Amino acid sequence: MTLTLTLPVASGALAPYALRGTVPVKPRAGIAFNRIAYSAAHVVADPLAAVDPWLQAAVDWDATLGYRRHLWSLGLGVAEAMDTAQRGMGLDWPTSLALIRRSLDAAKDMPGALVASGCGTDHLNLDDVKSVDDVIRGYEEQMAAIEALGGKLIVMASRALARVATSPADYERVYDRILSQARQPVLLHWLGDMFDPALAGYWGSHDIDAAMDTALGIIAAHPDKVDGIKISLLDKDKEIAMRRRLPAGVRMYTGDDFNYAELIAGDGQGSEPTHRQSDALLGIFDAIAPAASAALGELAQGHLDRFHAILGPTVPLSRHIFAAPTRFYKTGVVFMAWLNGHQSHFTMVGGQQSTRSLLHLAELFRLADAANLLEQPGLAVHRMKTLLAMHGLET
Repeated sequence: MTLTLTLPVASGALAPYALRGTVPVKPRAGIAFNRIAYSAAHVVADPLAAVDPWLQAAVDWDATLGYRRHLWSLGLGVAEAMDTAQRGMGLDWPTSLALIRRSLDAAKDMPGALVASGCGTDHLNLDDVKSVDDVIRGYEEQMAAIEALGGKLIVMASRALARVATSPADYERVYDRILSQARQPVLLHWLGDMFDPALAGYWGSHDIDAAMDTALGIIAAHPDKVDGIKISLLDKDKEIAMRRRLPAGVRMYTGDDFNYAELIAGDGQGSEPTHRQSDALLGIFDAIAPAASAALGELAQGHLDRFHAILGPTVPLSRHIFAAPTRFYKTGVVFMAWLNGHQSHFTMVGGQQSTRSLLHLAELFRLADAANLLEQPGLAVHRMKTLLAMHGLET
């Protein structure tokens, strides 16, 4: 029986839509990936908490950790307390640290589960940050807290540093201090201003090539302390150029939610294995986890055509979810989790479910169906109809 509903289209009119109803391909069990793949994971809000949602973070811990177990069961690592978890957009540092602690504890019950955790300066009051030394102390505070839990660090880009730094030398000083103290190799994090306008001019320059030179110089000074760098610039050519210049053994973790399929597949060019392809640390992997796992399994077996056949159709969905204003992509990620039954509601920390329009979500629904990403088509239709009714469209 064909599932149908009426959806709004770009003109504002309503049009019937019939689902393809093809569920995601099931990943093959027991296949070891030949790429490291982290999913930046979202948090599930607690809609029954007695809080002011714009001001206080209330997390449904059971549902949040349940989703992490789902990601681990698919062979994906979890990049914890990152932008996808609404870090700096609803999730504060105390709640982030609680999330990191709970995620690390849960991972102990999942053999081989990977976790890397966001370390930043978001607990600082920006108006109180007057110098680079203040930024260093901020990083050190979070670094100590995460490492005390045994956590691996993702050194996140700092709004505070972007605000007070006056030159590339300030970035070099901060990262030299942090990397020299790290207990184990870290992931660095370069988030473009399309994700966070407060990070414009990161690494001390608005010129991407000059900024890249600074970042590469920092990595070259500490190659034994850098596992890799995640860049989210949505520019595949810049990522490839930087990838080919990384020291031997330092990985490029693609954060390009527009071009991830071809970047992960790689181009085979470069003197080092890590120069030829990207590993992954992606927010979109939260939303497309079964497809990502299945595709990576095919890639590990040398089935490149099958890899692209599974992952390629997800790219239009990802480009839609991450469309400008890109920083609101988290709404699409959580919407997918709700449609697929991984949480019981479409409510977000900070009230962020309101950042995308009904037209945007309707198109997301169509693209998810086209990419074979609706895990329970009947449930997805029911929930989409519920959302439409909430907007006055009872069809």
